[in-house]
Amino acid sequence: MLLKTSLRSFFAHKGRMVLSLLAIVLSVAFVSGTLVFSNTATSTFDKLFATTASDISVQPAEDKVTKGDHRGGGKPASVPIATAQKIAALPGVKTAVGEVFTTDATLVDPATNKQVGPTSGAPTITGNWVETPRNSLELTSGAVPKGSGQILLDADTVKKAGLHLGSGLRVITDSGSYDFSISGIATFKTTNPGAALAFMDTETAQKILLGSTAYTSVEAFGDGSRSNDQLKADALSALGTGYQAKTAQEQKDENAKGVGSFLDFMKYAMLGFAGISLLVGGFLIINTFSMLVAQRTRELGLLRAIGGSRRQVNRSVLVEALILGVIGSTLGLGAGLGLAKLLIQLMSAVGMNLTAASLTIGWSVPVAGYAVGVIITLLAAWIPARRAGRISPMAALRDHGTPAEAKANRIRAVIGLTLTVGGGALLAAAAGADKAATGGMYLGYGVVLSLIGFVVLGPLLATTVVRVLGAVLPKLFGPSGRLAQRNAMRNPRRTGATAAALMIGLALVTGASVFTSSMVSSTSAQIDKSVGADYIVSANNSLLTPAMVKAAQGTEGLAHLTEQKLLPAVITTPDGATTETGVSAVSPTFTADFRLPVKTGTTESVTTGGISVSEDFAVKHNLAVGDKLSLDYGHGMTQTLPIGLVTTQGNSLFDNNFFTGIDTVGKAVPAAQMPGDGAVFGKAADGADKAKTLTALQKSLEAYPQLTVKDQAGYKEIIQSQVNTLLYMIYGLLGLAIIVAVLGVVNTLALSVVERTREIGLLRAIGLSRRQLRRMIRLESVVIAVFGALLGTGLGLAWGITAQRVLAGQGLDTLTIPTGTITVILLASALVGLFAALLPAFRAGRMNVLAAIATD
Repeated sequence: MLLKTSLRSFFAHKGRMVLSLLAIVLSVAFVSGTLVFSNTATSTFDKLFATTASDISVQPAEDKVTKGDHRGGGKPASVPIATAQKIAALPGVKTAVGEVFTTDATLVDPATNKQVGPTSGAPTITGNWVETPRNSLELTSGAVPKGSGQILLDADTVKKAGLHLGSGLRVITDSGSYDFSISGIATFKTTNPGAALAFMDTETAQKILLGSTAYTSVEAFGDGSRSNDQLKADALSALGTGYQAKTAQEQKDENAKGVGSFLDFMKYAMLGFAGISLLVGGFLIINTFSMLVAQRTRELGLLRAIGGSRRQVNRSVLVEALILGVIGSTLGLGAGLGLAKLLIQLMSAVGMNLTAASLTIGWSVPVAGYAVGVIITLLAAWIPARRAGRISPMAALRDHGTPAEAKANRIRAVIGLTLTVGGGALLAAAAGADKAATGGMYLGYGVVLSLIGFVVLGPLLATTVVRVLGAVLPKLFGPSGRLAQRNAMRNPRRTGATAAALMIGLALVTGASVFTSSMVSSTSAQIDKSVGADYIVSANNSLLTPAMVKAAQGTEGLAHLTEQKLLPAVITTPDGATTETGVSAVSPTFTADFRLPVKTGTTESVTTGGISVSEDFAVKHNLAVGDKLSLDYGHGMTQTLPIGLVTTQGNSLFDNNFFTGIDTVGKAVPAAQMPGDGAVFGKAADGADKAKTLTALQKSLEAYPQLTVKDQAGYKEIIQSQVNTLLYMIYGLLGLAIIVAVLGVVNTLALSVVERTREIGLLRAIGLSRRQLRRMIRLESVVIAVFGALLGTGLGLAWGITAQRVLAGQGLDTLTIPTGTITVILLASALVGLFAALLPAFRAGRMNVLAAIATD
């Protein structure tokens, strides 16, 4: 009987649940689509790694300090050619081939002087073409490279760069620039992870990539008579020390770990934003069932009058919610497959070629989809269901039978104020915390408590705030404005829940805007304060070669260039602690181009045999100027340096950095083992035109399109662009929550129109025109939307300002309030309100007056 009643009620009011259903569909689609995409990508790469890995891969032993970092001017470590012969002679080895691979070379189209291949993210891999039993690519056009003038390129890179067989291709390495002609094109057998691959013959690859007759690895394939673990043990035994060997499974795990970290970050970030949209959708569902319960007061009262218990009425509402959740989750799972295909196409557009033909769904996808959709719906419907169970049988004899809310409002006020004050106190504690870690913990708790507090207080704030916001409406719009104001105030609980949905999304947008704006302004201020260099030259995903530095040094109008090299090192302090880090080796002119923040010591010591440490590091290890640090650069290269400078904490350019001179490091690290420059900094000569010198510097380096040459203003623009990219990504992911929030406003107004059918009919009967009626509903919507935007903006400002204060000691010391963005948010919220009211207002205007008055 209960199920039959619930089903009849659900389908009788199905039109009023459409928008709630849509919110569930969107949220479940986002969750399931993200999981399907992640599963498909992971499965695709697992197949790639499993089908291309050799049975064992023999490589140089990994140094405990460098951990595989390329040394010697960017050239990778190598093994002798004889290694391949020794491995091939082992029992159970069918084939052993030597391979040469590096990610340090840059590909350039000489016809356009543009870089070929990815400029960020995935690498450009250059090596030798060799046939193996498990090649990841197959030749599909042309011929394999032969001789020093031919090169083979993967098909995806050829297509993106607009190249073809016979096109020229320049390869820039640490040893120089080399021109080739494309002799062949190869296609990936499974998928392209987004990299660009270029192949030469073995002799040419060894010459220009290694500078020696050697291999970077030897790949062995067994005949099946011995296990991979046995082959590995035999290989290491035959070769002795200085080598490492990895089985096929170990290679697969290592490769999957690199790709998996990116996919996991993407997955959890998207699931986090899906969670926000689910939270917002919960308010929509609460409003839907609250209004349906209010509209069905007489019906529920009659159920109680004929013997229905509170529990049965409660369950009837929850059963309707269950039906809604199941249907929404089912449709959401279908929509999620479409979203997964869209994500795959987007990744293909940026170079990671996946196929949507074989989506990997797995059991976790439907389980997560139904769990999310059904549980969220049931939780959101629980409060209205509980309220429905409290309706008395006498309510059937009255037009309205909602329980008195005075006591509930008092409880709400106490809880809401407690949470809000507690959240505010935590935010204040975070802003005043001495350590960023402590402040971050307080900030997280403060955000959660203040958000919940505002949600709880929303209905109580609605009456006061809406009265103020709507005060001008009667003067501007007459009766329509007065009715809109009173309608928004009539049911504060409904108004508060509707506004809360918008509040959450806009609070996050505002907080992110404050934080990123402060990040940009802080970095710009630190550059102005600390950087004296006029020009910055950096490379994309690579190092500057000696040829590049020499070309820059010959620029007319340039006084000098400051080089900066980064060397991996393990630093041992006098207390015995070890720290894995990087040491910046700089030119003597570094102290002229940078104004180091001095706590103790002298800046000159950095380039005269000493080393700098940051204030936090010094405090942690009880260090002072004159104390000595032991540095291990790997491969047996060590030295001991005295601390000559302790830098003041709070400048992101210098915090947690260790600076010393290139000449100083050169006493321990031979020139052949010294890495290339991570960046160089130029200073214009006295009296030189800085703009013309910048142009001249760019001209000097035009043969190297992988380099970025900027003055200080241009460098700031790059930082702004990078931060904006992050911010726009956040905006895009929060877009789903905003869409669901807009659906909530539409839903509230649409159900409100149904609820007030008789009232609307009476208003029309006493002279309110259709135009005035529609305007009334639009204004009501605008007031609710702006109310939510004001709450969200206030919360977002509090969160963003607190986050800036927490990180003030880490370099984020300039607070910037993006007034333009906040203004746009408030104006956009009003437009959202207008848009959300279009359909409900149109429907209300078309009501038949007599039929509306006769509605029960």
